[in-house]
Amino acid sequence: LTVSHVTPGSVQLEWSVLEGTFDSFTVQYRDAQGQPQALAVDGGSRMVTVPGLSPSRRYKFNLYGVWGRKRIGFISTDAVTGEGISGPRLCPLRALAPPKEERPSQPRLGELTASHVTPNSVQLEWSVPEGTFDSFTVQYKDAQGQPQVLPVEGGSRTVTIPGLSLSRRYKFNLYGVWGRKRLGPVSTDIVTGEGVCGLHPCSLWALAAAKLEEKSPTQPILGDLMASQVTPDSVQLEWSVPEGTFDSFTVQYKDAQGQPQVLPVEGGSRTVTIP
Repeated sequence: LTVSHVTPGSVQLEWSVLEGTFDSFTVQYRDAQGQPQALAVDGGSRMVTVPGLSPSRRYKFNLYGVWGRKRIGFISTDAVTGEGISGPRLCPLRALAPPKEERPSQPRLGELTASHVTPNSVQLEWSVPEGTFDSFTVQYKDAQGQPQVLPVEGGSRTVTIPGLSLSRRYKFNLYGVWGRKRLGPVSTDIVTGEGVCGLHPCSLWALAAAKLEEKSPTQPILGDLMASQVTPDSVQLEWSVPEGTFDSFTVQYKDAQGQPQVLPVEGGSRTVTIP
């Protein structure tokens, strides 16, 4: 487990799997207030960006592999935000070395648009006219005015943000992470439940897509939801879709402190692990 990129507010972790495959991974760490945090990662991933950290602070990250009902590991690494230096554990020289001179030109963010709007969610899409980003970060404020940060993989160009409030205006800022730089933002405003973009320009095709969705020939149907694997601190959920297709899914639950939690899932998935 290594630290490949460090900024004042985030850390990008990378790891390898020498043999076999895992169903999922879990990254555990403590925030600036000392509260334990857990981040679920798909089994096919080998990289994750941990956002919402405090500058110039040392963090220890533990990575577990989930295989069936077993949690294997952990492996650990330390990082100091804002300094880009790993802690006492071994870290490859590429994570400590400055960017190579032959690195490609700086990437550029294109337009950010809202392609689908519902009463409690929004799907954002964006373009990258030039270059590639390591990851993206979507920032916005929830209905209570609290800032929220959503990390997105560098190969993605769309994300669904669930758990929004009905008929409320939201502003979304998208940043691109390239090495140790955060580029942007590009922004867009929406009003939930109206399906119309707000103050910033919105592509006409986004509105047309919303109309086409209304004419969908068959409304999809959710099948059974079941817990396929349970451990002392995680559960793997599986479900079926007997008919049609969904754009995305949202899993809602309350944690041990009674606080509501929301986990977005891609529309093509039929399983998710909640750590």
